[in-house]
Amino acid sequence: MSRRRRWTVLAVCCLSMFLVGLDTTVVNVGLPAIGQGLGVGTRSLEWTVDAYTVVLAGLLISSGALADRFGRRRVFQWGLTVFGMASLACALAPTVGALVAARAVQGIGASMLSPVALAIVVNAMPDPRERAQAIGIWASVFGLSMAAGPVTGGALVAGLGWRSLFWINAPVVVAALVLSAVFVPESRAQQARRLDVPGQILLTVTIGVWVGVLIEGPRIGWTSPAALAAYAVAAVATAGFVWVEFRQDEPLMDPRLFRGPVFSGAVLGAVAVFVALNAALLLNTLYLQHTRGYSPLAAGTATLPMAVGATVCAPWSGRLVGRTGPRLPLSLAGGFLTAGGLCLAGLDRDTSLLLLLFAYLLIGVGFGFANAPITNTAVSGLPPARAGVAGAITSTARQVGAALGIALAGGLVAGTGPTGLAHASRPGWILVAACGAVVLLVAYAARPKPRVQNEAPGTAAAARTR
Repeated sequence: MSRRRRWTVLAVCCLSMFLVGLDTTVVNVGLPAIGQGLGVGTRSLEWTVDAYTVVLAGLLISSGALADRFGRRRVFQWGLTVFGMASLACALAPTVGALVAARAVQGIGASMLSPVALAIVVNAMPDPRERAQAIGIWASVFGLSMAAGPVTGGALVAGLGWRSLFWINAPVVVAALVLSAVFVPESRAQQARRLDVPGQILLTVTIGVWVGVLIEGPRIGWTSPAALAAYAVAAVATAGFVWVEFRQDEPLMDPRLFRGPVFSGAVLGAVAVFVALNAALLLNTLYLQHTRGYSPLAAGTATLPMAVGATVCAPWSGRLVGRTGPRLPLSLAGGFLTAGGLCLAGLDRDTSLLLLLFAYLLIGVGFGFANAPITNTAVSGLPPARAGVAGAITSTARQVGAALGIALAGGLVAGTGPTGLAHASRPGWILVAACGAVVLLVAYAARPKPRVQNEAPGTAAAARTR
């Protein structure tokens, strides 16, 4: 393909990824309006967010394998179609149960977009330098969509009501379908893997039960018989997943991949970054609208510094990765996330608006610096023929982090009135700071290895190809 065609393919994939990332966070600022419209409380509202992220996280890897087998453009278009139809069902949902179910189906469609889009980009860019730039842009767009969600959501809810959060997806889906049919070439892996059905079932159960316990724990009691039974199911599913994967010839997620500290660190960093982001967005939404009495538009606008920080720093991070490697941008990401969380560790109902905006800016800057090095490191850890699986593992880590962030933050403030919400959310901001500390540890693990002085000619090049 010509350079112009390759970058057009990147633009089409970025459009779909912006949609997936936006839908992960755009609903957050509309939660109070959805709760008022459907007559439900915080716990049900958590499920409207996590039904999407749990299903998305559970199916990403299988979707990547399906794309490698049946064709990436074909699966990409399937995903767009399912996502668009589910979005319409969300917009028309008469009850919270129908909304949660439609959000789950929306997650199925999104699972066919995230890893497949990255695989299309990787295979369209044969030059390593150009591929690194493309991955940096892809990660930047995804990060921007996550950070821009609250601002976009606030404007939509204020102007058109909460159902517009889902109607808005329809024209974007149609445009992406047309553009992908015209510009995106079909591709597939030379040797596609078989589907790991037992691993897929166990992974979905593991993620769903752990997140479900975190959401429902405050209601049912952490030591109730139901909670203890859920712990047992989750533990057995987790152990069973690891046991099955070690014994599969073509596992869903090969546990051996995590023996390398750089790759496993990138996955851990992805989880930590998205726990921090989603916890911060949920706590911000509930605090500003319930405690401070802000409108959805004002609450969304308050996160504008976060979106600006992510927008400015994400492409800068991609350039730093290409020049110096992942350690510096990861260190900056961890430092800014930690500082942003600590700024609000003493939050109360009269906290200065300037401090809030400053903290959101720090978190946005940290988030912007994090995505490119994490994505590039994870994708580089697998061969190009398994690009779908590489993108799926990274995206799974992100969505697991998103689901955990919502569940943990929601559990902290569930059942809390407007006057006590600020105090109840303080551990959540400490959690954000702790996630930043985890990213700092990942940056330390990503430090470059010392070169061997008397290395034989060609050894380094050979090692890089393995």
